[in-house]
Amino acid sequence: MPMHASRRVMAATVAAAGALALSLTGTTAHAAAPLDYAALGDSYSAGSGVLPVDASNLLCLRSTANYPHVIASRTGARLKDVTCGAAQTKHFTTSQYLGVGPQVNALDAGTDLVTLTIGGNDNGTFINAITACGSAGVLSGGKGSPCKDKHGTTFDDQIDANTYPALKAALQSVRAKAPNARVAALGYPWIMPAAADPSCFAKLPIASGDVSYLRGIQAHLNAVVKRAAEETGAVYVDFSQASEGHDACKAAGTRWIEPLLFGTNIVPVHPNALGERRMAERAMSVLGLG
Repeated sequence: MPMHASRRVMAATVAAAGALALSLTGTTAHAAAPLDYAALGDSYSAGSGVLPVDASNLLCLRSTANYPHVIASRTGARLKDVTCGAAQTKHFTTSQYLGVGPQVNALDAGTDLVTLTIGGNDNGTFINAITACGSAGVLSGGKGSPCKDKHGTTFDDQIDANTYPALKAALQSVRAKAPNARVAALGYPWIMPAAADPSCFAKLPIASGDVSYLRGIQAHLNAVVKRAAEETGAVYVDFSQASEGHDACKAAGTRWIEPLLFGTNIVPVHPNALGERRMAERAMSVLGLG
């Protein structure tokens, strides 16, 4: 082959190789672009009571070991964490505290992923039910179903009348601000065991007949979270099976939720560090995040 022809072939080969390398580099860079991830929600998302505490906003009692941080660390996502203890659905669109703006302000058209737990604080469902049933359990010595006898369907009625429409509106506000994002609404892991456990009474003083009553209220709340998620195009992350056997009555190292008394967290009846990790892992599995 003539020398000048050989040089042309070599130059063409180099150019083609360079173009291929550029193409592959561009593809790899695009594939590796980190997710723009926004975490919204209440204390179960904030990891309230789990150390270390996020010192950037002490009002929200947010942990840097909460499930959003676990997801971000494992996926390389760029995280905006605006979760806040005691948040209600209304705090997606209104300020919760002075200097703590509406949570949807963290979203925009470039947001790729949103996760949240919300609804448990609306109507004071969690705190009121636990407080009422705990007090009734102590007074009854753990016998009967004094909380159910007194409150009946009150908590369930409030969930249907108030929490469900508020959940749907909150999720619609998320969709409006982040139209291109995948939105995952997480259910709440089990607080109560499937059946009464007399050995748990010292840690969670709920009368034997009220254990199923409280668990039913939580199941109802999770059901309306699922319904609102499905009706607004969000993904529901179900913990009904995954968290079975990890309720607040179980031993440390097994339980995901801390009991009311003699627990290890500064905030009782909330996920511990193990619970936050397991919530992250379940959410990642459902969403297909590696």
